[in-house]
Amino acid sequence: MTDPAPAAVIAGVGAWVPPRVVTNDDLAARMDTSDEWIRTRTGIRSRHFAEPGTATSDLAVEAGRRALASADVHVDTVVVATITPDQQLPHTAPLVAERLGLGGAAAFDVSAACSGFVYGLAVCAGLIAAGTSRAVLFIGADTFSTTLNPDDRTSAVIFGDGAGAVVLRAGNAAEPGALGTFDLGSDGGQWELATIRGGGSRQRLAAAPFDPADEYFAMEGKAMFKQAALRMADSARIVAKHAGWRIEDVDRIVSHQANLRIVEQVAYELGVPAAHCLSNIDSVGNTVAASIPLAMADAVAKGDLRPGHRVLVLAFGGGLTWGGTAVRWPSLRLADPTLPNTRSANP
Repeated sequence: MTDPAPAAVIAGVGAWVPPRVVTNDDLAARMDTSDEWIRTRTGIRSRHFAEPGTATSDLAVEAGRRALASADVHVDTVVVATITPDQQLPHTAPLVAERLGLGGAAAFDVSAACSGFVYGLAVCAGLIAAGTSRAVLFIGADTFSTTLNPDDRTSAVIFGDGAGAVVLRAGNAAEPGALGTFDLGSDGGQWELATIRGGGSRQRLAAAPFDPADEYFAMEGKAMFKQAALRMADSARIVAKHAGWRIEDVDRIVSHQANLRIVEQVAYELGVPAAHCLSNIDSVGNTVAASIPLAMADAVAKGDLRPGHRVLVLAFGGGLTWGGTAVRWPSLRLADPTLPNTRSANP
């Protein structure tokens, strides 16, 4: 009888946001909006924007350093989920690995928009199950402020920049921290609901003149809201069933932090208390691939995510893409508190 494939076990967590805090009042000073308008529609009070000269890899390195310190595990692979890489080539992960002293490690990027963290977890779990990797540093990082039209209040108020990371090690499927079965899906027929049309081969090979608006992110907000809530709720039911849990037995849900109303709608669809859905969107906004690990690190620091909790991890993003997994939360130590961390400076 052969031994079962190793499971991917969460061994560490870390997070980083750039120091610059942008409040709703800051945005209202230059566009037609207000603090009340933003808060009532999104639940966001402030977000962090990277300063000029800062790139996605810079945020990823800081989050990765904290995750490594949290885990104290030697990693042989670095994966970065992002849709705002430093440049088209080379990918961001090899740069991050080198700066963290992990030169020579396998390193590559994953791109699945706001679902990038869940998709990346599945990829990392596959590497560990196949025996290709023994431990992976997996980082979700985005500087999405670089894609926003500063005059578009429907999108410019929602997003922020940041990075969050986990260390995954090979372990036993029965131990705390082991990732469960994944549910992943997509619907390319609805790709137009969230787009950045510029920069790719379609735009470069188009016969029509370049439209400057294509440089910016565009979204059909109402349609995305409906799809996000339904798709994440469906994934929640699927992965909970695979884990042998009833939905009412789930202690915490960590979903992509797209909008507080979406987080609450997922709770409604599942019939669970909204308090079970962890959220830090009020102080960081929608940080795309970074949102789930940022929420995890924040919840661990606050004591809202504790060892033994049954946790569902859910994501939804452009593509359309979605997915989820389940994990019984392990005992983790956070990075050395003497390391600089601007999250404590959030308003």
